[in-house]
Amino acid sequence: MGLMDKVKAQATVLAQKTQETARDSKTKFDQAQAKRRGDVMLRNLGAAVYAERTGRGTPGTQAEIDKLVTDIKAHEAEHGINLAAEPGDQPEASSAPADGAPSADGPRSGGGAQSGDGPRSGDGPRSSDGPPEETTTMV
Repeated sequence: MGLMDKVKAQATVLAQKTQETARDSKTKFDQAQAKRRGDVMLRNLGAAVYAERTGRGTPGTQAEIDKLVTDIKAHEAEHGINLAAEPGDQPEASSAPADGAPSADGPRSGGGAQSGDGPRSGDGPRSSDGPPEETTTMV
């Protein structure tokens, strides 16, 4: 087999692998898009049910809920996905106090440092970073 034949064979293999990768990427992209569309429908369903249950629904809210349930079923069937919450998907109860103050063991929400706050990760070096400083004692 000549050098050109080897180059052609490698180019053919490379082209096939490229096509397979593109096909796999498109499949993953389509699945992610379907999941996002399903998530939007679920969010809209949740908002409609919440409005209905809290007395803020409109005369068309029940019809909207029924339509969303039908659309979600069709979306699941079309894309072969299950949008129902799994037992491990439930959010854990927050350990933050009811007054909105951050808990002692939880992360703080919000932006940068506020007055009275100590240094945070990423705010620069702290006195505990690096080797201890040498001190001399005069007698």
